[in-house]
Amino acid sequence: MEDNNQNASADKGSKKPNLNFYWVYAVIGFVLLGMLLLNSGQDGRQIQWSEFKDYIEKGDVKSVVFDGQRATILLRDDVREEMNADQDEKSLISALYRSSDFWLFVPAGDAYLDDLKQLSEQHDYEYVFEPVNEWGQQMVTYVLFFAVMIGVWVLIMRRLGGGGPAGGQIFNIGKSKAQLFEKGQGTDTNFGDVAGLDGAKEELEEIVAFLKAPEKYTNLGAKIPKGALLVGPPGTGKTLLAKAVAGEAQVPFFSLSGSDFVEMFVGVGASRVRDLFKQAKEKSPAIIFIDEIDAIGRARGKNASMGSNDERENTLNQLLTEMDGFGTNSGVIILAATNRADILDKALMRAGRFDRQIYVDMPDLAERKQIFEVHLRPIKIDASIDVDFLSRQTPGFSGADIANVCNEAALFAARKGQDEVTHQDFLDAVDRIIGGLEKRSKIISASEKKTIAYHEAGHALVSWLVEFASPLVKVSIVPRGQSLGAAWDLPEERQITTTEQLVDEMCAALGGRAAEEVMFNKISTGALSDLEKVTKQAYAMVTVYGLNPRIGNRSYYDSTGDQSFTKPYSEETSRIIDEEVSILIEGAYDRAKEILRTNKEKLVGLADSLLENEVIFKEDLLRILGERPFASVEEIVPLVPIKKNAVDASSSEVIVEDTPVPTDSKGSDSEEENGKEDMSDSTSNLPSESA
Repeated sequence: MEDNNQNASADKGSKKPNLNFYWVYAVIGFVLLGMLLLNSGQDGRQIQWSEFKDYIEKGDVKSVVFDGQRATILLRDDVREEMNADQDEKSLISALYRSSDFWLFVPAGDAYLDDLKQLSEQHDYEYVFEPVNEWGQQMVTYVLFFAVMIGVWVLIMRRLGGGGPAGGQIFNIGKSKAQLFEKGQGTDTNFGDVAGLDGAKEELEEIVAFLKAPEKYTNLGAKIPKGALLVGPPGTGKTLLAKAVAGEAQVPFFSLSGSDFVEMFVGVGASRVRDLFKQAKEKSPAIIFIDEIDAIGRARGKNASMGSNDERENTLNQLLTEMDGFGTNSGVIILAATNRADILDKALMRAGRFDRQIYVDMPDLAERKQIFEVHLRPIKIDASIDVDFLSRQTPGFSGADIANVCNEAALFAARKGQDEVTHQDFLDAVDRIIGGLEKRSKIISASEKKTIAYHEAGHALVSWLVEFASPLVKVSIVPRGQSLGAAWDLPEERQITTTEQLVDEMCAALGGRAAEEVMFNKISTGALSDLEKVTKQAYAMVTVYGLNPRIGNRSYYDSTGDQSFTKPYSEETSRIIDEEVSILIEGAYDRAKEILRTNKEKLVGLADSLLENEVIFKEDLLRILGERPFASVEEIVPLVPIKKNAVDASSSEVIVEDTPVPTDSKGSDSEEENGKEDMSDSTSNLPSESA
């Protein structure tokens, strides 16, 4: 015990304080500056030329030292004693240590120099000419100048280097910026924190198990996969899976983004790739994770600048060489994530570089329930929370969307001063995320409000009376975001979609405009989002999914994106496609009008209830419209994990929009101000419609 204390005290005594040499430079600078200031104050009092001549004519001057510009005067000893007789002690000590008593600037001109020479010849005093030695001042000036220039240069280089410990210095600009996690340290995420994504977790857990116990696989002749690419829509948990691998794997984990390789200097990206793999090889076995790899992995040869050296392609070439080139990279596994796998270079996607491509899809019903349970752990909730109901209410939501729902619900509860988060808070959070913030203060005229009410009532009635339309949850004419009203439905989660289902959805989407024409014999610009959705859906039926008998079993969709500037069909086929799309849309519109004319009394009752209450729910729809003549989704689909069939969902599932996000399938009314339309949903980049 005593030895330990002695060792500890010896360690403390052996620790030397860190000395920053910048303080040494500062002290030297202050000393030099002080010497200059002290030296400038040791020449006595300044006098004028006439006063100088008076002292000489009186015979009080002992010596004069002239340096070409300034003359310093030293008086005789008896005169100095007489002058210092009446001074106090402090002034007397200062006078004794002065090198001269007076000094003056000799005016320029030969007359003054001749006069000074004549005075020295006529009177008895010592005259000395000593040119001034300015080497000290010149040296300080040069030192300060170069110090300022070096400081400015270092500052500029740091700014150009982008800052940061690894790349901020100009000499380290080619070094990797990867963040290193040593054997699970630095992150507290593991596979238990990742809900759903069972298939993706299984493949990544196998890689981690290979690193922990390689003999189990090598005894059978298996080799560890060189790389795994996580592909999926934004917010599905690709980066979270990588964090879980970092937390589970007991090997060094290098994490960085694809943009970390991008720099303004030529050759820096390739240098950082080399340095990254060099560090990984030194710590082998190791894992490298590159997030958003499409920043450097875009296919080569597309949109290349003419006659210029593409730095991004040089970085990609170096990455391809390091991953599977002439040299070996045994023990280094590459993980990467992207939501743009279609634009990646084919050489990057081949086996030997990324042996596994793991698709991380949007969570289904059972997976959403698991994700809710994970995000509800830190939240104080009451007994009214129904996780099954919340899972059904959030079709198309990603893991990030569900996390946002839970956070928004907690914020709603805190805003109301509640001690716990209630079920209504979650419903408000879902509405907030899908439709935007309520704007009850928005000024809407009575005629516009009536039009909006009938528009939304038309959506609700048609979708209630057609078989394959999504069942309604509530209808609202309260403005939210850019929309003036909405019919909230619960889409059925299908793996494949039939022609009849698509036609019924188009009919329900056109019910709003049809109600305006049936009730007011005129239409408005409020159906823009509906028309956009229906048009995209009709063109997809004809040109993508081969659901039109006249066009036949043909698809003009190209998943590679190589037909950006050319159409894969003739002008005659293009005319036929336009005709068939028009037939589909107009047929659905006429069907919607016929349904509304037949059930006009129910339409009026529904619109009156909306004008009175502004928001009506499924119970109100049952009271006004009666029981729906078709079974609802809740009665058909139980909340259990669904075993998918061996059908390619990516090619069979009908998704008209680019990203499958939860949207209002019935559209919403929009307002018209100053001849322009305030569009709902994501249609702000489309031209305005005229009423």
